[in-house]
Amino acid sequence: MKEKENVTYILQCSDGTLYTGWTNNLEKRLEQHNAGKGAKYTRGRGPVKLLYQEAHETKQEAMQREAWIKKLTRKEKEALIHGQA
Repeated sequence: MKEKENVTYILQCSDGTLYTGWTNNLEKRLEQHNAGKGAKYTRGRGPVKLLYQEAHETKQEAMQREAWIKKLTRKEKEALIHGQA
């Protein structure tokens, strides 16, 4: 994956919960999450593990996909992660 591209991703937090986000620099964003400087939700829930990622042409597409994924149930997110959705 290129360093600067729009990515929607799903993380598993250390407490087993799932977090969905988007970024244009996945490596840097993962470092932020694991340093406790990422999203408010992931602070105190690290370390996080990347479970799923998909690239998009534009920031808008990545953000729309993030919003769509956040509406899914945990079971539906797990199916997506495992390539069954």
